[in-house]
Amino acid sequence: MHCPFCRHPDSRVVDSRTTDDGTSIRRRRQCPDCSRRFTTVESCSLMVIKRSGVTEPFSRTKVINGVRKACQGRPVTEDALAQLGQRVEEALRATGSAELTTHDVGLAILGPLQSLDLVAYLRFASVYRAFDSLEDFDAAIAELREQPAAPTETSDYGCEETSEVPTPAVAAD
Repeated sequence: MHCPFCRHPDSRVVDSRTTDDGTSIRRRRQCPDCSRRFTTVESCSLMVIKRSGVTEPFSRTKVINGVRKACQGRPVTEDALAQLGQRVEEALRATGSAELTTHDVGLAILGPLQSLDLVAYLRFASVYRAFDSLEDFDAAIAELREQPAAPTETSDYGCEETSEVPTPAVAAD
C-alpha cells in the first residue's frame, strides 16, 4: 500500500477492525518513511455479469429498486425491502463466487420475495422469467399452491392468534 502523503511503496498495519456490517475491514496504517498514519478500507468485490457481457459491481440499491417496482401498491415497507436486499447480498456472497450473472441475482431475489409478498413475487417472476401467456401465470400460481403453507403467526404467549374475541368468565354467586 503506497503512502498517500509521501508515496512510499510500503506501510505497516497498526490496527485492523471489521466494519459494523461485517462486509469490509478497516485498517489503520503507518508509513515507515514519513511516519504519518492513514486508513484503508478493504472489501471483497462482488461483480455481476450482465446479459450484454458488461461486468459491473453488485448493487444492493439496484436490487431494492427492482423489487420496489414489483411491490408497488403492496403493503411492503422500506425496512422490509432493505432486509430483502441484505438477504439477497448475503446469499450471493455465500456462494463464494466473485462473479455472478444477472440470472444468479434474479434467482437469489425470488426466494426472499416469495416469503415477503406473493403478488410482488408473481410480478417480479413474470418479468424475470419472461412470461408470455396466461398459462405461464397459471403454472406459477399452481406451483405456489403446491408449496406448503407458511406457519401461522403466534402471539407472545406462543398460542396461535385467532380472530375470536374471548368471552369473560362469569362467576357463579
